[in-house]
Amino acid sequence: MARYTGPSWKLSRRLGISLSGTGKELQKRPYGPGEHGPNQRKKLSEYGLQLQEKQKLRHMYGMNERQFRSLFDQAGKMQGIHGENFMILLESRLDNLVYRLGLARTRRQARQLVNHGHITVDGQRVDIPSYRVQPGQTISVREKSRNLDIVKDALEVNDFVPAYLEFDVDSLEGKYVRFPERSELPAEITEALIVEFYSR
Repeated sequence: MARYTGPSWKLSRRLGISLSGTGKELQKRPYGPGEHGPNQRKKLSEYGLQLQEKQKLRHMYGMNERQFRSLFDQAGKMQGIHGENFMILLESRLDNLVYRLGLARTRRQARQLVNHGHITVDGQRVDIPSYRVQPGQTISVREKSRNLDIVKDALEVNDFVPAYLEFDVDSLEGKYVRFPERSELPAEITEALIVEFYSR
């Protein structure tokens, strides 16, 4: 199954969560899309809640099902809590860290920057959005790409860099200092439901 490329605002409204991180999708119409969106009172089953939570997280990080499930299985082989390990692995993806550093406004934009070869890791160009960054590695914008308008625009509106990252605006260079703690990851996700979903 290919990665979702349809209207992201409609999907955000269906899932009840801002997938772009800006919150604009839900400001005007904070209900599901479609003719009956405002009047839907359907109560979800236990399975429905688990599926919805899984879809929220999958679409938040812009992944297809096979890639998502594979990462979930890898998290299960690590020591610690399965759900938290999974969230940490998702957060360690290169496209996500580019977004967290404020070099892109959305994860989709960050994915595009990586795909087009504008990002380096430890000085080496990496064009794989799913590349797993390890603590201690440095992420920066290539010399030739430092005047890109989308990077400048994103930096103007960004006013927060998580504590597990360090970022130098002048050199456009960031460092993945350590793995994030659960309290620093998306609070709107209940990862225990995703573990239950895949444990069925």
